[in-house]
Amino acid sequence: MSGRTDSDTEPVIAAEAEAAGDSGATGDTGGAEVPEDDEEYAGDARRARWTAVGTGALLTVAGLAAALLRAAGSAPALVPAAYALGAAGCALGAVLGSRGRTRRALWLLVAGTMVMALGDQFD
Repeated sequence: MSGRTDSDTEPVIAAEAEAAGDSGATGDTGGAEVPEDDEEYAGDARRARWTAVGTGALLTVAGLAAALLRAAGSAPALVPAAYALGAAGCALGAVLGSRGRTRRALWLLVAGTMVMALGDQFD
């Protein structure tokens, strides 16, 4: 595994096949067998994207729900704003994760969750 998680898998597989001298470098293998390592890498990248999207969506919904509940209550205005800001960061992380930028998505999910937790401390 080469450690590249921030790129789409098809161009990577095609570039590696071209570098190896395979004739099926256009993404279509043309009947040639795809090496098992490339299939494993594609599966890992797909799993990472789905995990980032699912986690980001879940944290976004939880943050927005908490922001609405805190805004309806007697909490200071900073608390629902922090939850909403954290939810926005998590939503952006979900979008980046769906585009294959899983490392950046992870950091945005962590930062969004930390902003929500910090806002909870002001309550």
